[in-house]
Amino acid sequence: MQKLLITRPLPETVLTAARARFDVTLRDSTAPLTDHELRAALRDFDAVLPTLGDRFQADVFADTPTPRAKILANFGVGFNHIDAVAARAAGIAVTNTPGAVTDATADIALTLILMTARRAGEGERLVRKGAWTGWHPVQMLGMHVTGRTVGIIGMGRIGKAIAHRCHYGFGMQVVFHNRSPVTDTPYARQVPLAQAMAADIVVTAVPGGAETRHLINAETLRHMAPHAIFINIARGDVVDETALIAALQSRQIAGAGLDVYEHEPHIPPTLMALENVTLLPHLGTAALEVRENMGHMAVANLIAHLEGRPLPNPV
Repeated sequence: MQKLLITRPLPETVLTAARARFDVTLRDSTAPLTDHELRAALRDFDAVLPTLGDRFQADVFADTPTPRAKILANFGVGFNHIDAVAARAAGIAVTNTPGAVTDATADIALTLILMTARRAGEGERLVRKGAWTGWHPVQMLGMHVTGRTVGIIGMGRIGKAIAHRCHYGFGMQVVFHNRSPVTDTPYARQVPLAQAMAADIVVTAVPGGAETRHLINAETLRHMAPHAIFINIARGDVVDETALIAALQSRQIAGAGLDVYEHEPHIPPTLMALENVTLLPHLGTAALEVRENMGHMAVANLIAHLEGRPLPNPV
């Protein structure tokens, strides 16, 4: 049996499926692989099932010139923690789990839109600390989302799922920015980045990586209106966090809802101190059936590689 390293605890059904075909070593830590563990993974195992934070970057492959591992079957659709070019140069295939995460991540985007627009996090904190004095007509007035304009940055699977929910669920006008033309969303209009940023609600849904790092920065944030809210469910480094904090502190924009962070899991105290921000602990795919689907998709990639078949989800 080939030796497989699973780098974090996964749902039991996924572990059962993996153990049926591989000699599995399950790492019981929830922290990312250390520098030493990254190199040992390539050296000591035939296959690795890594996930977010396991930074298989170029230096790791350079330090392991003859890796035993021949596949990194990533648990998750985002794979910017893996240098896929360097992996391929080292003779290692890389796969991911697209599709399995689409609806759950879109749902979290809508959660953040509603929580931020209606100041739900702020309201809950008020209630929990015993400071709520009762209903009155001008208490905690937020943004009514129905009929608003949403600007979606990135119109892939997740962006389209967000657009569908916003348009058909809340009657929103949808504009979007995407690097390539998108023609299968008749209810949405493709526009330049500046125009998408000028919407009432802006949602980022682009992949992570060098091409999108700090796509949202001080310059792009200046296109947003003072009443607008910004939502990020993509990758943390898509946003220049310092610039976003400055925009929130100065009330250049009304609020933000974040599920991801630039230096995750570190969140700047200045960001946590702001009342006009909704902060979630990267819950995008945090539903059991979704995580099971992701895991089974990763295992299917591993089995295809083991059997010499085309990989279902190569990157």
